[in-house]
This record gives sequence, structure tokens and C-alpha cells, in this order.
Amino acid sequence: MMKNYIINNAKIVNEGIITEASICIENGYITKIENDAIFKEGYTIIDAFGLHLLPGLIDDQVHFREPGLTHKGNIYSESKAAVAGGITSYMEMPNTVPSAVTVELLEEKYKIGNATSLANYSFFMGTTNTNLDELLRLDPLKVCGVKIFMGSSTGNMLIDNPESLESIFREVKLLIATHCEDDPMVKQNQQKFIEMYGDALDIKSHHLIRSEEACYKSSSFAVDLAKKHNTRLHILHISTAKELSLFDNKIPSKDKRITAEACIHHLWFSNEDYATKGNFIKWNPAIKTVNDRDAILQAVIDNRIDVIATDHAPHTFEEKSNPYIGAPSGGPLVQHALVALLEMYHQNKISLEKIVEKTSHTVADLFQIEKRGYIREGYHADLVLVNLNNPWQVSKNNILYHCGWSPFEGNYFKSKVVKTFVNGHLAYDNGVFDESKKGMRLAFDR
Repeated sequence: MMKNYIINNAKIVNEGIITEASICIENGYITKIENDAIFKEGYTIIDAFGLHLLPGLIDDQVHFREPGLTHKGNIYSESKAAVAGGITSYMEMPNTVPSAVTVELLEEKYKIGNATSLANYSFFMGTTNTNLDELLRLDPLKVCGVKIFMGSSTGNMLIDNPESLESIFREVKLLIATHCEDDPMVKQNQQKFIEMYGDALDIKSHHLIRSEEACYKSSSFAVDLAKKHNTRLHILHISTAKELSLFDNKIPSKDKRITAEACIHHLWFSNEDYATKGNFIKWNPAIKTVNDRDAILQAVIDNRIDVIATDHAPHTFEEKSNPYIGAPSGGPLVQHALVALLEMYHQNKISLEKIVEKTSHTVADLFQIEKRGYIREGYHADLVLVNLNNPWQVSKNNILYHCGWSPFEGNYFKSKVVKTFVNGHLAYDNGVFDESKKGMRLAFDR
């Protein structure tokens, strides 16, 4: 039997407003939302006075590295870090080993999620130049979407055949998420910089190699294809101000056919931080200029960009310590994404309501996730309680990622995640985990 909970006196951030109310959680669902305190015999009462209650975050882009790359992370370790960070659901990418490019390989990942994930989960199917038949076998009620690497990747997941791209955009009816960087342009830029700097080439050139032009060329190509075929397109991790002209804010996100995502690192860091953070903020697409960073945040505010995610992609400390060319791109973020956004709230850059909209509400709307992303009666009780005034410092002894490091190490955050409920189960409570229940496979109302 599941425990039932009552959360009294919380400041609830939901659907564009902040109200003080109480919530009853029964059998994993929100059953009552009342202005006054609720009391029921046998229920665990939580007094949330002074705390804010948010819908659990839904991260639409993570790389949890399982199967095949578990020296970097795995579904258990990274979902645990996510839950500690207030993320209750995630969508994981297909570039594992083997890559999830058949229905059977995809279902193997779902089996791992079912057995080990502390958060709710869905897994993207990967694309190749030759797997269209597999993509058409997907059940839209059970899979979040299809992922296309239109930029440098590993193995056979880079789609570089124009006919294959055209066929996927024309035939696939599921949401298509894209990584957009023009691969020939990136390779040409890299060769030019190697010839210029040789062994002295370092991270400070990363945003020039993986350039604004390379991003825009690929993103605009994807948008043109989507408009041609009326494809449901979602462009991941926008990194440049130039790309923002491709997106519309004149209609609600849920009514758009073409949507976009911003990631925490592109909202927080700039190329000026390469001097101190080095390869530990090496991502693809690259972190670019202060102007790009600020323009992306403004696009989040004015709804040209629809969601905020992490692109959590851990590598070992040793791998990231290699010289620039040999250091892999990506880094861990799920544990610190929410507190970083709350820090931006403290800096008057973004409202609490907008944070919730971009990390919960709109993600649920765009992917048509069933009964999640909002604090509503009848919805799954995916909830996070945060204290906006409980300062703490990120250090090695409180980092939960399998890789053991964070680009935020040494940072002080004013806010702290206090409790995280996953399907009504109190999975995280002030640093203590209850792993007796696992997350659920996300379902989609399509």
C-alpha cells in the first residue's frame, strides 16, 4: 500500500499564478486542492509553510549512458541525481551502445528503466540513414519521439543522406527532435583552427569551430523540411541569437508545429567562462557569446523558445581532462538545473511562474504527456518542494552524478530542493532517498 500525504500551507506555483493552498495525495494522484488546511486520519501531514510547491520538472533531453557507456553514468545513478534536483520525469536519448535504432533495442532500454529508474521515463528512438521502417513501427502512445542527429555524432547516427532526411520528415508522424549543426561546416572550421593553432588549440575556439553559421544553416534546413511536410519538429539546445528568427511567439506553444528548447548551460555560461571552466563546459552545440546567452533567455521569456531542459550528458573527469580535441562534449546537469534556474529568479532574470511553465507545463503539452506537468486534481502527484532561502554550496561530497563532478562545483545557490514526490511516492526527503518504488513509463495522450 502506498502512503497517502497531505501537504498544507504551501505556496503553489502553477498555471501562471502563485497561491497558498493545501494538497491531498492519495494512491499516487492529486485528489484535492483546497485553500484551507486539510486533515485526514492516517495520512502523513507535511507542513510546507515557507516553502514553494512546483510540478515536478520534465526534462526532455538527457543522456543517461545506459547501455554500453555505464562508466560515465547509468539510468539508476542519473535518475537518482535528477530526483534530488526536482526532476520527476525525463526523456532519454538514443546514442548509447548499442544505439536505440530498432524497436527491440528501444524496448531493452525500457526494461532497464522499469527495473532501476527512480524517476518516470521515456526513451527516444534514434534514426539512421536506413531505419525508416523501424521508425514507422513505433507506438505513439508509448514513445516520446524520434531523434535525428543533423550534426556530428558517433557510430551511424549522423543523418547525412538528404533523401533519408526527406523521407523521415515526410513519413514519421511522431514528434521529431533534432540536434542541428552543419557537419561539413564544423569539420572545415576545425581543420582551419588546427592549421592555425596546432597543439595549442584549446576550448576558447570551440564556439568558433561549432559556429553560429553551422547552427543556423542546419536549424533553418530542418525548419524548411518541417514546413514542407508539416512535420512536428522540436529543435533541441538552441545556442545562438541568429537561430531565434526561425521561431514564432504569436501562437501558444501547444499549437505550434515547430518548437524549440533552451538548455541550462546556454542560459548560464558564455564563452568568457572557458578561461576558468575549460573542457568542463564543452558542449555541442557550443556555449557561445554573452549576447547569444542573453538573447536565448529573452526568447524563453517571450515564448519564441518553448521549453528549458538540461542535455545532461556525463563523461568521466579523466575524459574531460584530456586536451581540447580529445575531450568529449557534454556534462552533468540534472541535479542542479532547478536550483540554477531559481538562482536566475533571485537575480530577477526569470519569474517562478515562467520557470514552471518552461520546465513542466509546456513540456507536457508539447509531448502530449498523459496527466503530468501540472498541479491538478486527477493528475499524477509529481511534485517538488523547494526552499528559496536555504543557501548551500555544490561540492564533491554532495554531487550525486556517477561521474563525480559538476560544472557548478564551488557555486553557492540560495535555493534548495527539500522533497520530491514521484507518482505520489516521497522519493527524496532532505537528502534521504526512498528507493522502494521506481518511476513509471510515461504515457502519451495522442
